[in-house]
Amino acid sequence: MPSFPADADALALTLAAIAHGAGARILESRAQGFATRTKDDGSPCSDADIAAETFISGALARAFPHVRVISEESADAAAPLGEGQAFFLVDPLDGTRDFVAGGSEFTVNIAAVVAGRPIAGVIHTPADGRFWIGGAAAYATTAPAGGPPPARHNLRPIRTRPASREGLTALASARHGDPETDRFLAALAPRERRSASSALKFCLIAAGEADVYPRFGRTMQWDVAAGDALVSAAGGLVTTPDGVRLTYGDTTGGFANGPFIAWGDPALARDAAPIAAAGRRP
Repeated sequence: MPSFPADADALALTLAAIAHGAGARILESRAQGFATRTKDDGSPCSDADIAAETFISGALARAFPHVRVISEESADAAAPLGEGQAFFLVDPLDGTRDFVAGGSEFTVNIAAVVAGRPIAGVIHTPADGRFWIGGAAAYATTAPAGGPPPARHNLRPIRTRPASREGLTALASARHGDPETDRFLAALAPRERRSASSALKFCLIAAGEADVYPRFGRTMQWDVAAGDALVSAAGGLVTTPDGVRLTYGDTTGGFANGPFIAWGDPALARDAAPIAAAGRRP
């Protein structure tokens, strides 16, 4: 069965280099002008999404010719995955609405998954050239489009922070609220609640700038896997509200996730477990 190299940091850097190339193509699409269509689920898809996916799929196929690629814009054609199979989960442009509106908080997300768990991942913001990279450990760096991709010697280690129940910072989606998330946050009573777009919320948790990111609304596996790899490598957890680590590769729901919570401090995840479970009940 195809597998990945043992050096998770090297694997993550390879994914970062591919995300760097995809980001350049997204910016080229913005500069040249792009068309947008509405998918069956009501979400937008732009020419930039397709250009980034085409680049990523080709680059992954060349680097890992025997490993499956599951990507947002082509997932409908994906055959079921075998048990324990290694594969990639790709969101070529997370935050398309923000991109189309002229914003800057869109990302490229790529994760490598083995036996249902992400072992390496990258989140890249093409607009400002930032990268958050999760492998054996977690790192941040900057590599603007048009220059070289991220290099190991430029990586800055990042870690999640210990949580204080009296001083929690919670993150919520800037565009996708839901009653269960609101109930959870009301019960958790964080000192500060911040909004952020796309996968950047995982990056803030991993970098020790926030403590918890709950999402009880619907997401897809490619939205979350790279962030899970990053937060886990930085010392945190991404779990269901019942405290179980997320797994990836189940195709029965069309690659949909259930509710999840990203925790910077595993101790907070244990202490707040009753609140997380209660958030699912009206």
